[in-house]
Amino acid sequence: MARYILLTAAAVAALSMAACQKKDAAPNPAEPGTGNAAVNAAQDATSAAVGTASASTAGPINTDAFVANAVISDMYEIQAGRIAQQKGQSKAVKDFGKMMVTDHTALSNSMKPLIAAAGKTAPTGLDERRKGMIDNLNAASAQDFDKVYLDQQDAAHNEALTLMRGYGERGDDAGLRGAAQQAVTKIQAHLDHVAQLKSAGGAGQ
Repeated sequence: MARYILLTAAAVAALSMAACQKKDAAPNPAEPGTGNAAVNAAQDATSAAVGTASASTAGPINTDAFVANAVISDMYEIQAGRIAQQKGQSKAVKDFGKMMVTDHTALSNSMKPLIAAAGKTAPTGLDERRKGMIDNLNAASAQDFDKVYLDQQDAAHNEALTLMRGYGERGDDAGLRGAAQQAVTKIQAHLDHVAQLKSAGGAGQ
């Protein structure tokens, strides 16, 4: 518990610093859709580190934390996938975004009755960390979009895989534990697909 508290405090501090840097490097209103790409990338990297820490500590042993992270993860994937379908520069990225909407909607729907059966309440919106990731996707230039999206997807699916594996092994609710175990295969497949797209430079016909 002490380790979790320390990690949480560090996470809050890191995200606060990233937010301050982003505010200082606000985009030029005369150039819509532009901003400080380096600051946004740093914010996404910080977000990834925070997510991994949370997924490997609280998620596997706390059902409330697991539910919150699993539901928000799906919501982020659905929103990001819709943006990728609109802003993706390659057909491969657009197609991947479409698959994320379909697959994570299905994962979310399969989890809903199990969350209710566990007596838990699912969040209804993104947390500040994922909102920041969505903001950075929307701010990405056409030239940078595919890389930004795939980098986020790499981090997000690594985080989700850590979360699902951890709760699948140690979770205290049988229904949710089974769902987490089943989700691992799908999330690993997504992660492998991201790796293939990144190695190909996100290109596709």
